[in-house]
Amino acid sequence: MQDELTALIAKDLGINELPPEEQKTLIAQFGEVALKAATLAIVGKLSEDKREEFAKLAEAGDASALSTFLNQEVPGHDELAKAAVAEEVKRFKAFRAP
Repeated sequence: MQDELTALIAKDLGINELPPEEQKTLIAQFGEVALKAATLAIVGKLSEDKREEFAKLAEAGDASALSTFLNQEVPGHDELAKAAVAEEVKRFKAFRAP
């Protein structure tokens, strides 16, 4: 299943013609960038004191508490994160375009 998912991501990013190992490396790097972009988009909607609370919850690793916090403090955070990731996909494709 992971190979199928990797193939789908590679196709979406337009890197499916590269060797498999290079695909995996680029996907891993892209994943880090996409996660950072999504996090920054969400954190940007928080006040300074709420950012500190977010950081504490994120460091604690309590996904349930973090989800509850985001549902309360950043309505629509899922869509915000998806939009940030979609923007990173567009940037990646534009960067890779000849």
